[in-house]
Amino acid sequence: MREIRLYTPQPLSVDSPIELDEVAANHLTRVLRARVGDSVTLFNGDGRDWRGEIVSSKKGDATVALSAFSEPDTESPLTTHLGLCLSKTERMDWAIQKATEMGVSSITPLFSERVDVRLPEDRLPKRLAHWQQIAASACEQSFRTIVPDVHGPMALNEWIKIVDGDVRLVLHHHDGGALPEAAPQSVALLVGPVGGLTESEVDDAVDAGFQQVKLGPRVMRTETAPAVALAIIGARWGDL
Repeated sequence: MREIRLYTPQPLSVDSPIELDEVAANHLTRVLRARVGDSVTLFNGDGRDWRGEIVSSKKGDATVALSAFSEPDTESPLTTHLGLCLSKTERMDWAIQKATEMGVSSITPLFSERVDVRLPEDRLPKRLAHWQQIAASACEQSFRTIVPDVHGPMALNEWIKIVDGDVRLVLHHHDGGALPEAAPQSVALLVGPVGGLTESEVDDAVDAGFQQVKLGPRVMRTETAPAVALAIIGARWGDL
């Protein structure tokens, strides 16, 4: 029997029926073709799974009656902030999806010298909403209960100065070392674009307190490196 999990950005309660937002309702009724009486689990990012049953359903409209909630232990104890240099649509979507599955806490898209992606100001809200939905959908699939924030894009040289992290790492396959031994509570991770970071950008990151890290002898694609790095970090210091 399939288990349906849906993200809905609204307060949830067992006291009254929940009318789903348009995105969740469309996915439930048009894509999943769920019917009245089907079980469904909702989450809104408060760390809880809310279990219930569909009491009303038609195309583009659905209402769920919630009966109970639980607090599953699916969030990593390690806080990770990914600074991800922008790439073309499919690569960026894939990177955000897999980073979410790996347990990332937040993501900031970055502009760097070799980024050739342009984001017109009038299209930025739509692109941000798209990335946030990618993260929410990945949480539905991976049973996460807290959706990572996807922040607005900013310049790499600004982000490295303001991002917090007990440990701050920059991936650099030319001259990187191993991970630190001491276990941190939070990590900032910088991943370059297609073509990699320039030497001056790496130097700036090091000057800002970042440590160069090498994942191995092979050069990974910009969409692969974040997932691999987060998996390694999660296995070393988190819950993987």
